[in-house]
Amino acid sequence: MLWMLLAVLVFALMDAGMKALAHAYSPFQIATLRALAALPLIVAWIIRNRGVGTLWRIHWWLHLLRGMLGVGMIAGFVYGLARMPLSTAYSIVFVSPLLVTALAVPLLGENVGPRRWTAIAIGLVGVLLVLRPGGGGVGTLAGLAVIGGALCYAVASITVRVLAQRDSTEALVFWFLVLMAVFAGALALPDWRPIQAGHWPVIALIGLSGAIGQVTLTHAFRLGEASQVAPLEYTALVWVVLIDLIVWNVLPDAMTWLGAGVIVLSGLYLFRRERVRAHPVSVP
Repeated sequence: MLWMLLAVLVFALMDAGMKALAHAYSPFQIATLRALAALPLIVAWIIRNRGVGTLWRIHWWLHLLRGMLGVGMIAGFVYGLARMPLSTAYSIVFVSPLLVTALAVPLLGENVGPRRWTAIAIGLVGVLLVLRPGGGGVGTLAGLAVIGGALCYAVASITVRVLAQRDSTEALVFWFLVLMAVFAGALALPDWRPIQAGHWPVIALIGLSGAIGQVTLTHAFRLGEASQVAPLEYTALVWVVLIDLIVWNVLPDAMTWLGAGVIVLSGLYLFRRERVRAHPVSVP
């Protein structure tokens, strides 16, 4: 659980760094920089774990798909970050676990009962509360971009479920960053802007926090049960609200708090149902 809490904190710092750069560079360039900045540290981690030999025995097509989804995930998120508070974007992204459960039905053939479908539906209502389309909220292209990023994240999570049964953790992390850098770099090249000198420390922060986040997240899911560890992801809301307040002097409005609460409660209920299904109580 402590590993997961640390992962959530450092990923919040990484996203704050990307938000700080979002007005200066295109979303695709930031996705490229995010991958390249973390890659040297991840390579050092792989060498330390003696996992270099596992990098080549992989299922290429799924890794290519995950790399493309990673570009959509980061680019959509960054586009939204440039136009809304960090806490608002996080509130929308919190719908990702609900989307993963919904997509597991057609993509993995999993069975989702009426209680979990109800939790998914209520979570989507929470997203509408945050976006408030037509009501002066953030139901704009920025909000839709963040939803698109969350959808890419959800599909990428499905690919991880499949790849984790076949390929090594080192391969999953390494090829995700490499392929995201290649795909995002190709899209960013026509509009590539020179890096401003004052932005290098922010890029270093993004790389360091991104690498630490990947490693700590891996440790969290290796040492603990997913049903216990995954709900701690929602503690990110505390960090991003503090970052918004300290760095950008903004706070979520009442409707964003309400929508985020609905999404979080739906997600927590979903995790609880997953745990019940994974560990059914036997009746003598």
